[in-house]
Formats: sequence, C-alpha cells, structure tokens
Amino acid sequence: MTPVLSSTGLVLHNLGLAAGFGGSLFGKLALNPAVRGVGSQEERGRVVNAAWNGFNVINAASVGVAALTWLVGRSRLTGREIDGTTRRLVLAKDLLLGATVALGAANILGGASLAKQAPEGAVPVEMGLKPTVRTPEKAARTMQALDVGGVVNLFTLAGVIGVTALLNMRAGSSWRWAGVSRFLP
Repeated sequence: MTPVLSSTGLVLHNLGLAAGFGGSLFGKLALNPAVRGVGSQEERGRVVNAAWNGFNVINAASVGVAALTWLVGRSRLTGREIDGTTRRLVLAKDLLLGATVALGAANILGGASLAKQAPEGAVPVEMGLKPTVRTPEKAARTMQALDVGGVVNLFTLAGVIGVTALLNMRAGSSWRWAGVSRFLP
C-alpha cells in the first residue's frame, strides 16, 4: 500500500469517527434539550425525529467509512507482526468498532420506527427522547431504548477514538508496529 493511500485511509477513518462522535454528541447535548423552545410537544417530536433521521444518513456513512478503512487495513495483518500489547489493542478496536456499527444500525432502525409511530414523526416529547404523559407507551419504550443505545454508542465511539490514539502512539515507539501501521487507519 502506498503512503498516499494509507494516509488517505487514515484521514478518512479519523474524519468518519469525528463526524459520528461529534454529531451524536451535539444531538444528545444540544439539539435534544433545545427543542424545549418549540411550542407543542408534537412539533418537538417532529423536529427531533426529522433532525436525527436526517443525521442518521451522515452518521451511517461516516462510521461506515471508518469501519471500512479499518477492515481494509486490518485484513493485511496476520497478528505475527505485532507484539502482545498491540495485538490486544487491535482486538479491542475490533470489538469497539463492531459494537459501534451494531449500535448505530440499531439506533437508525429504532429512530425510523419511532418516527413512523405518528404522522410526520410528531410523537409528543418533552425534549429529545424524553416522553411526556401523552406519549404512547410503545413510543416511550422506543425512546428509552434509543436514549440508552445512544449513550452506549457514544462510549463505544469514544473507545474507538481512544484506542486509535493509543495505536498511533505505539506506532511512534515500536519499529515493528511502525512498519505495519502504515497499512492501517
């Protein structure tokens, strides 16, 4: 793999992780609370569902690019060319990235399901994924699952970012890993 191709892969990988993490964090901490300023509870639900389901396309593409670049580079490793500590970090990244992809898919499907529970996604909400007393039970359960899934997904994404940083630091301190890491994002 050429240095230009591996550098491009690393940039795409990191941008994918950044977009997925940053967008999800923004939605959870800024968008969801901000809809309290919208007058009706149904309109809040419509706005939140439209925003999250719109971002889901970007999030899926971003995390998908991060996973794809990792898998392409990862497929070039046999495991014999790295030490035990690095091997454990690579496996940790595999697990965290797999969990991130699975949780992201579940959240996308759950969000689409929630939006279909009322015309134009206008499920009554207090804010973000906090139901009101008027929220139908099925929608309230979906919101609770999405809320928990979103938090866990943020933690797995943060874990992927942290392990990626550790692997990059190891590349600078290990001649063996430095040679191999040219092929990984």
